[in-house]
Parts: sequence; structure tokens; C-alpha cells
Amino acid sequence: MKHLSVLALSLLAPVAAWSAVAVAAPPALDNTAYVLMDFDSGRILSERNAQQPLPPASLTKMMTSYLVEQALKSGRLKPDDQVRVSENAWCRGTSAESCMYLPLNGSASVLDMLRGIIIQSGNDASKAVAEHLAGTEASFAGLMNAEAAKLGMKNSHFANATGLPDPTHKASAQDLAILARAIIGNSSEYYGIYAEKEFKYNGIKQGNRNALLYTDPTVDGLKTGHTAEAGYCLTASAKRNGMRLISVVMGTKSMQDRADQTRALFNWGFATWENVKPVSAGVSLAKAPVRFGKVDEVNAGVAKDFIATVPRGQAGAVKSEVQLLPNITAPIAQGATLGKVVVTVDGQVFGEQPLVALEPVEEAGFFKKLWQRILSWFK
Repeated sequence: MKHLSVLALSLLAPVAAWSAVAVAAPPALDNTAYVLMDFDSGRILSERNAQQPLPPASLTKMMTSYLVEQALKSGRLKPDDQVRVSENAWCRGTSAESCMYLPLNGSASVLDMLRGIIIQSGNDASKAVAEHLAGTEASFAGLMNAEAAKLGMKNSHFANATGLPDPTHKASAQDLAILARAIIGNSSEYYGIYAEKEFKYNGIKQGNRNALLYTDPTVDGLKTGHTAEAGYCLTASAKRNGMRLISVVMGTKSMQDRADQTRALFNWGFATWENVKPVSAGVSLAKAPVRFGKVDEVNAGVAKDFIATVPRGQAGAVKSEVQLLPNITAPIAQGATLGKVVVTVDGQVFGEQPLVALEPVEEAGFFKKLWQRILSWFK
């Protein structure tokens, strides 16, 4: 994007440098890895070993449920479609694994299966939907890995739909936060299930193992996990005063620890950080000059709100700068890229977003184009 023309838009007045602002240290946590992410901006607010591939236990089932949700959203699955329970999927009445307790060679609706996966952490439900969607659990694992790559989960590899131990089955805390963000953003029709406290199937009522759902009304998901190898894990999300955070803790020592550590991360995150919207969707940020168009300029803006997560008290340090492409030429479709918007916090680049045409521009007629060419010779 060379020779960009620059229009500085100081949407918010600068204040003291970010480095001059003291940010409270995050809580000290006894776990293998953790990450705290802002949902809207995707910014990592605190982490340790966040990119280390680790056994994810039943946090795996977030990918299983996400693929079911996306299949429902696309119409590939219907909520009342019946899913058969094969002998491979069936739980044999053991207490050694989490089960929905589906009957062998019986069936249940997709929506019941989804609740069984999310609320009851059913290995049987996870395997049954995997076979329903892909033929075999191994083939379904291929779908899981393809979706992980699509979402940008760079340090994960799925070998099964349940999270049962396998030496090749790994996921990082950061990747699981990315997955949780996708579930919240892309599966909103089904996200409410992650907050349900219990589910009864086949006469057996089981409670959601996410203890924070019972003690913190701002928490509305997502998933617990535990194996001897993985320790106690929890991916959770909370929303307070319009701001949503996602937490992942892995390798804690007990159910109580994973709940307490997640609570501490949320309390620190909401007290320490805030979101600022320096650029709003659909608002004209610049008049981009247009060559050979029926009009000589076009309104340029962004297609979606830009959210910047900054330390509390630093909202005034957020600025945005519009950078236009040279020689913007008609015809221009609505939504066509015209440049980019760069957001900075006290001069440090926070992120960028494409600058797009907010309306279409038709190509000018022959005589206007000819006149513009003549004028360009003199310039």
C-alpha cells in the first residue's frame, strides 16, 4: 500500500503515555497455563504458557459442540434430527467417564445431544454426533482440525471428539480462548445452553460442572474438563457493564481451584481494563477522491465497529488514522476496500481494519472521463 495519503483523525485527545500508567499486576495463579482475553477486541490481557499445547480434557468438547452448532446454523442438521447411538459411542454404565447415558442402539435428537455434550459433558453424545456428522470419530477429528486451522488455532491438534487421553491430542489455552470467542460470536442462537445449570435425560438429571454459574450471575459459559493428565480445567466467559471477558485455566489442582482462579482473573480484568470504540461501523471517516466516477468522491468508513481494550484511564490515548489507497477509480462497489484505518494507543499501533466504500460509485460517461483525463495531463 505505497504512497498512501494520510488523514489523521484524532477521535479522542491524547493523554499521558501508556507506559506512565501503572497497571495492577494480574493475580498469581497455581496452574499450568492460563489466558484472559477480551471478547470484542480479541486482545490478550494476561497469560502464562498460553501457547503451550496441553491435554485439554473435556474442553475438547467445545469444538465438538461448535461443529454441531455450525451444522445446525447451516441447515445440514435440524434440531429434531435423530442421532443413533452405536456400540462405540455407548457408555457402558461406568463411572470412569462423563456420560449422557444414551441407550445402546437408541437415538436422541440433535438438540438433546448438544445439551448432553455441553451440560453433562457426555462422551457418548460426543461420539454419537461425531459419527453422525462424519461417519467415524476419526473422520470427525479431521473436521475438528480443519476448523481449528480456519479459526487460527495454531497450537492444537484433535484426535477425538471427547478429550479422552491421547498423546497427539493437545490444545493451548490461547487456542481454546479463540474457540470460545467463536462459539460466542458465531453460535449465538445456541450459546444460552452453556449457561444452563442442569439437564435431565433418560430419567437422569445432571448438573453443569461450571461452579461459577451458581455463584456469579455475570458468568454464562462455557466448559469444564478434567483428567489425571490434564488436571482441572475451565473455560469461562463473563459479561459486566457491556464488556465481555474470556478466561481459560488449565492444569489446576481441584474443582475449587479452577473456579477460584477464574473468578480472580475476571475480577482483575474488569477492574483493570476497559473498552473504547474509536471507530464505528457505517460512519464516514473520510471523503475518498474518485477517478472517472459519476461523483468525484465517496464516503469511506469501516464495516464493523473497532474495539480497543486499554488500561482504565487510557481511553484518551486512543487515536485513529485513515490511510487511503492512491488512484481510487470507478466503478466502485459498496464495501470495496479503499485503504485502512490504523488505531494507536499513545502512538503504539493497536490494530487496523479495512477502510471500505460506504456506497457504490458508477463509472462516469465518455465525455466526463475524457475531460478528467485532459485535466490530469495538466496536473
